[in-house]
Amino acid sequence: MTREEIIEKIKLLPYSPGVYMMKDENENILYVGKSKSLRNRVGSYFQDPDRLNIKTQKLVSHIRDFTCVYTDTETEALILENELIKRHKPKYNILLKDSKSYPYVKITASRFPNIVLSRTRKDDKGRYFGPYTSSKAVKDIIETVHRTFKTASCGKKFEEGKSVCRPCLNYHIGKCIAPCTGKISAKEYAAVFSEIEDFLKGDYKRIIDQLQNRMQAASDNLMFEAAAQYRDRLTALKRLEENQKILSDLHTDRDVFGLYESETLCVIAVLFIRAGRLIDKELIYFSPDELTDEGALGDLVLRYYSAREYIPRSVLLAFAIGENGEKDVAAFLSDKSGHKVEVRTPQKGAAKELVTLACENARQTVVQYAQDVNRSMKVLTHLYRVLALDCIPMRIEAYDISNHGTESMYCGMIVLENGNFKKSDYRCFSIKTVNGQDDYAAMREAISRRMEKLREYRLSGDNPEESFAKMPDLILLDGGKGHMSAVKPIVDEYGYPISMFGMVKDSFHKTRTLTDGEGEIDIAHLRDIFTFIYKIQEEVHRYTFARMDASRREKVKHSSLEDIDGIGKAKAARIMKHFKTLSAVKKATADELAAVSGISRPIAEKIVSHFENAAKSGHTKSD
Repeated sequence: MTREEIIEKIKLLPYSPGVYMMKDENENILYVGKSKSLRNRVGSYFQDPDRLNIKTQKLVSHIRDFTCVYTDTETEALILENELIKRHKPKYNILLKDSKSYPYVKITASRFPNIVLSRTRKDDKGRYFGPYTSSKAVKDIIETVHRTFKTASCGKKFEEGKSVCRPCLNYHIGKCIAPCTGKISAKEYAAVFSEIEDFLKGDYKRIIDQLQNRMQAASDNLMFEAAAQYRDRLTALKRLEENQKILSDLHTDRDVFGLYESETLCVIAVLFIRAGRLIDKELIYFSPDELTDEGALGDLVLRYYSAREYIPRSVLLAFAIGENGEKDVAAFLSDKSGHKVEVRTPQKGAAKELVTLACENARQTVVQYAQDVNRSMKVLTHLYRVLALDCIPMRIEAYDISNHGTESMYCGMIVLENGNFKKSDYRCFSIKTVNGQDDYAAMREAISRRMEKLREYRLSGDNPEESFAKMPDLILLDGGKGHMSAVKPIVDEYGYPISMFGMVKDSFHKTRTLTDGEGEIDIAHLRDIFTFIYKIQEEVHRYTFARMDASRREKVKHSSLEDIDGIGKAKAARIMKHFKTLSAVKKATADELAAVSGISRPIAEKIVSHFENAAKSGHTKSD
């Protein structure tokens, strides 16, 4: 379709909400957008080219057609836009991480509370803080809470005035106040968690004042051990407070968006400011091709919050989305959150300093990325020369075998792209045709299945982003000449231009040479390659062992339950799905077990009796 034909087609569009999809000559979707007026928005792409920025000009130069989906409201258009972008992953759209995986810090609502990581925010009377950008951030916070407030990290259920078990090592080394002993009342423990809530809100002054008063009172009453505990907690809190700079009004939560664009990478940094303190940040990476005009950035902010549960009262932007854009985004966020949300692009004052800080975070990320890419390319180029490869190995796959006896045998496949681990492309093969511990046969099966998957995807042309659809430039096997002799003929049979080497270990379990099945290349004296290959060796071993061990543990859990008369695979699976861990099953009462679908009272009592007898004889299987 010519430009003139597209302009005529635009004239038929209504002035109503909807979603538009720009397509190239092969019907591939280049860009998905939404608008409250389709004719105005789609028509804006085909105005005088000199009025468009370079990125938009590049997009328009590839557009050969467009299609629209009409909606009743702009909110419906936003939801549909999100779904279409996730499904088609258009080249010119900025892709966002699925918000369903964002974790929270949760304080449970039990008499003896616990602090845990939660993936969802439920209406269960628990107190939630976040969301945070990664589970690591949440785990670090939980660890800090346990270390600072000396709360129990074991996850046990406690009862007032009753000892549920002997105190563990943490109590004896002063890292836990041990509610398991029954000497801590529910009221005292709840008071500690009240302080923890203040800490998570960033209200350090209130906690410090309370602790100082309690320390003084304990000292006045000659309760020196309690006073010492308050002193240690005060010291830890003051140290934490010194490390956290107050950035804004203590009573306002803010998200601050910064943007930095370069010729190789663009980054949006989102700073999460809660109670005046920077608690976390998120980085959104995208290529220089993706659109960053006012309309695209306004859509991005809307999509960013569309699936999020928590929306702060203030959103500051380092980039313009137009006056009407700010009003539209603010109205949407206010309606979704149930409270008024301010959206603006500050030009001066403290708010301007915050967006400048966000932009600097984005800039530093781009600079670091450029340095990392340069470093990775140097190593890959050196590896290409040393191994005399056909091309620089931009995609590397490494394989390792792990097994538990003759059962649970797995072959792990890890992937590196551009010298960096790409965990989303990791895959694992459950070995099905090998009897006994035969690593060569297991590796042959895994590589045969990998090559067959590659052949199927290349013939069909389906899903080119799937890991198995991508051809590696280099395959590394955890093994020497024996593994290469067993596997290389399989790869050669398919005729793909894939180089393959085995990683030969020394007595310290580190790769000292690489072998093509005939000769060996010493890499011990090549520090950059030696370190690079060692990291690959350790990662493929870690991943493969973890997958094998998870399978083994699951089988142990099920087989332990299946030892009990009246319980087969189906009932064992139902019990494990309900209780999650074997430890929880062992601690469960007959009433709790009988609450599981398909488990009768007599069977529940058999389970309790089985584990009680096993504990007495010392033959229980662990998690």
